Amino acid sequence: MGFLELFFIAVGLAMDAFAVSICKGLSVGVAKPKYILCVGLYFGGFQALMPTIGYFVGVNFKGAIQSVDHWIAFILLAIIGGNMIRESRGEEECVGARFDVKEMTALAVATSIDALAVGVTFAFLDVNIAPAAAFIGCLTFVISAAGLKIGTVFGTKYRNKAECFGGIVLILIGLKILLEHLGIC
Repeated sequence: MGFLELFFIAVGLAMDAFAVSICKGLSVGVAKPKYILCVGLYFGGFQALMPTIGYFVGVNFKGAIQSVDHWIAFILLAIIGGNMIRESRGEEECVGARFDVKEMTALAVATSIDALAVGVTFAFLDVNIAPAAAFIGCLTFVISAAGLKIGTVFGTKYRNKAECFGGIVLILIGLKILLEHLGIC
């Protein structure tokens, strides 16, 4: 997997955290440095942790399903992407102004579940997980921090568009993986 593909996967995965960060920014009204650091660390940290866990789960099953791994990667990314697109068309979710451990952990886990499945996909594609997970985490940190600031300035205008964009990116990457393994491109 090349850097550009990893970049687009990282951006796609970060869109849920970005959307929640925008809502957090809306709820606090002012992007204080402690809020920016909090959303960046929680969302970036979990976005790095979850693909790592998924990778090690995938490595354990890789030998048993190697002949269909490209289909699994495609299906997982299509489902994740489809869910993100569906959620982007749904009702706005209310996210409170709290930044306590319980709330932030719940939000970070909820926004990074898709990264767990991507980690499984990384195992099938023999991706070097340490730099990939670190890159995903760092990029999510920056995107989440920006989302909080954007939320204080622009509100919910970009939330749905960001989530839909992330979903489309993940579906397209899944399709590319499938087509490459089938020898079509």
